[in-house]
Amino acid sequence: MRVIILEDDSWIADLLKQIVLSLRPSAHVICLESVSSALHEWQQCPADIVIADWNLPDGPGTRLLEQVRRDNSSIPLVMITGRSDRASVMTVKALKISAFIGKPFQAAQVASKLDALLPPEGDEQPAQADNIQDDLLAHLSNLPSNELQLPLNAQVCDRLMQSFNGEQIDLRVLASEWQQEPALSLRLLGVANSSAYNTGGKPCSNLLEALQKLGARNGLNLAMGLALRQCGALKNSLLSIFAQAHLDSTEQLIERSTQLARQCAMDPAPFHSAALLHRMGELCVLYQVQLWEDSGHHFNESQVLQALDQFSAPFAASIKAQWHLPMQLRDLIGACHALPSSNVKRENILMRLAACELNSAVNDPEQARLRRLAGLA
Repeated sequence: MRVIILEDDSWIADLLKQIVLSLRPSAHVICLESVSSALHEWQQCPADIVIADWNLPDGPGTRLLEQVRRDNSSIPLVMITGRSDRASVMTVKALKISAFIGKPFQAAQVASKLDALLPPEGDEQPAQADNIQDDLLAHLSNLPSNELQLPLNAQVCDRLMQSFNGEQIDLRVLASEWQQEPALSLRLLGVANSSAYNTGGKPCSNLLEALQKLGARNGLNLAMGLALRQCGALKNSLLSIFAQAHLDSTEQLIERSTQLARQCAMDPAPFHSAALLHRMGELCVLYQVQLWEDSGHHFNESQVLQALDQFSAPFAASIKAQWHLPMQLRDLIGACHALPSSNVKRENILMRLAACELNSAVNDPEQARLRRLAGLA
């Protein structure tokens, strides 16, 4: 089964893709951002269902749907639009649109519509990534940056899936749990700081600011996209143990760094975010190893340790750049690991001090030096 999704907002496209895969795991989903590329894809290899946004950078998505309808009179067509007026609907009446998805949408309602339109699951197996290699380290070294993700906490994943399946979940409870969830915080901060949402120019440095900018429904949809991934949470017990160790150190750093921030009359929120994300590279490696196992491969503890040592830092650097994290937050995250000799910013010194206090002896000379630099001696 082939599904074409034409949507220039990569976050919405990914959510739609994950919804389709949650309903039909064996589907081959192609996400495209322009009408021209979607027309080319359709002409090269037609799909079983086409989902298209109305407004695209190079023209209306109706151009694609018109071509599809000329070639095939029965294929389901789904239109994503912010237009709900009768006049707009009538302009595409001749296309016999199977379903309209209004923006902003609820993931559960979209899933219900698509489930009724997608062809039934056949005997084919779920598609595996083409670039999965037989050697774990070689595979990790060839991963494109857009595939780098973090695992989701299993409990948070379960709560989100409850909401997706129709249960009423208090968004305030969810948002409270997300405060300690690196994968969700990273995604929401990344979207809130992207050019599509950060039109005012002021960067978001914490989860609350991101949620305020995105709105409750968008925030929930973005979180749902993570929960719907076929490998949302870590299932392997060894990987879970490694992840929990990193999360434990993260909690300790959150507590100490925010204490120091308050002691110095500084906003603790950016310190919380930086501490929460300072192990993103390690968590990303563990997530990729889980995907490796899910694709039918095996690994041992020494391979995981080698992968963590070799790829944690470059994965973290790639994620920070790709996900539009503001420079203030990048610098604070970097200070968790090391402090450049040229640094003069007090907040970075405080973050480095917090990390040193947790990882070195009480009488360590470096702690004393940092306390003097921070004005706490």
